[in-house]
Amino acid sequence: MVSLIVEGGRRLEGKVTVAGNKNAALPLLAACLLTDEECVLENVPAIRDVEVMAELLKHLGAEVHGVGTPTLRIRCAGVRGHEPSPALVGKLRGSVLVLGPLLARSGRVVLAQPGGDFPSKRSIGTHIQALQALGAHEMPGDKGGMDAPAGLKGASFYLDEASVTGTETALLAAARASGATEIRHAACEPHVAELARFLRKMGADVTGEGTPTLRIRGATRLGGATHRLDGDYIEAGSFAVLAALTGGVVDVVGAAPLDMEVLAAVLTKMGVVCRIDGDRFSAHADRLVGARRITSGLWPGFPSDMVSLVTVLASQCEGATLVHDWLYELRLFALDQLAGMGADLFLCDPHRIIVNGPRKLRGRTLDSRDIRSGISLIGAALCADGMSRLSHLEVVERGYANICERLSALGAQVTREEEKKRAGDFPALVNERPA
Repeated sequence: MVSLIVEGGRRLEGKVTVAGNKNAALPLLAACLLTDEECVLENVPAIRDVEVMAELLKHLGAEVHGVGTPTLRIRCAGVRGHEPSPALVGKLRGSVLVLGPLLARSGRVVLAQPGGDFPSKRSIGTHIQALQALGAHEMPGDKGGMDAPAGLKGASFYLDEASVTGTETALLAAARASGATEIRHAACEPHVAELARFLRKMGADVTGEGTPTLRIRGATRLGGATHRLDGDYIEAGSFAVLAALTGGVVDVVGAAPLDMEVLAAVLTKMGVVCRIDGDRFSAHADRLVGARRITSGLWPGFPSDMVSLVTVLASQCEGATLVHDWLYELRLFALDQLAGMGADLFLCDPHRIIVNGPRKLRGRTLDSRDIRSGISLIGAALCADGMSRLSHLEVVERGYANICERLSALGAQVTREEEKKRAGDFPALVNERPA
């Protein structure tokens, strides 16, 4: 276990460059299983989730070079088996994305229960629905098993929800299905559109990305392709919020301006001054004010991945803010530790929380339960009085590469520490009791 020691009260100032979109990297890696030719992915984030996905592909017979660098070279000349390593699948929610490619290449797949964050035990029903529409069948008596003995065949269907990974699973399978496929009620997120563009480079005929209707004419054989990942707008938004929380000024480089507009609309309502100049996004706090209501939504609505961060930001705003994440249950429960730091929170139900501010936060011992609440608690620690220790930093590092070094470069006083000491060996933290 790894901890991050944070001394609060330091302004973040400077420039930070974001890497490629984490949520695009995983489906693009899965897409590399669709061809026996080499694919090259550039601007890949050096995060733990990418490392796990790369190991998963290796277990299935792929050659993967460059892990830990911005450029990955992947070639899967032949698929070895149809059951991905259960140990690796259990570490990564995105492992569900290999369902379609394995059905296309080997006609069969047995997938253990995908892992994920504390709040992310989500159903894969939409994935199964899409694969069944394309001709796959659940194998009786083999939990998690599906086969397509007659091959995948194009179809027209409506997804029961606009699931991002469900849409990506449908896209990946349809790219190798015979005939035409139309997917309605598809997710419109930028990373879904990016997968569509990559599949088009590989030889699939894909249209409609960025809209609720995708049309794909599959190919019996796809070729290799080279693709540079778009910048991660969630990572960019995260650093913008961290800057606002500390009263600093940060320029974030690398994210597409249209993606950042969605985040800037909400941050501006909260008193954060946002400027977009090409791929440069600058943010600093003016006078933070409660936004009255923030609701997550399907793209181009406000992303659920930013909900935890804006909840912490709302604790520093004048007035009340109702944060409503209608997409996922339990995400807001991960912020119960924020109340222990002195925030005024009222949890209405698993989807809604009322935040009254501003409240001065106090440093304390914290526990990172998932990627997004983890970075949010780091933000709380950065603006709190005193010292904080965030345990399970490795969870945050699944989505944020070199987070300690990058925060230090912006002026934060943070230390990454392997958990070898006893709790009593750590310098006394400020009182952890709620106000």
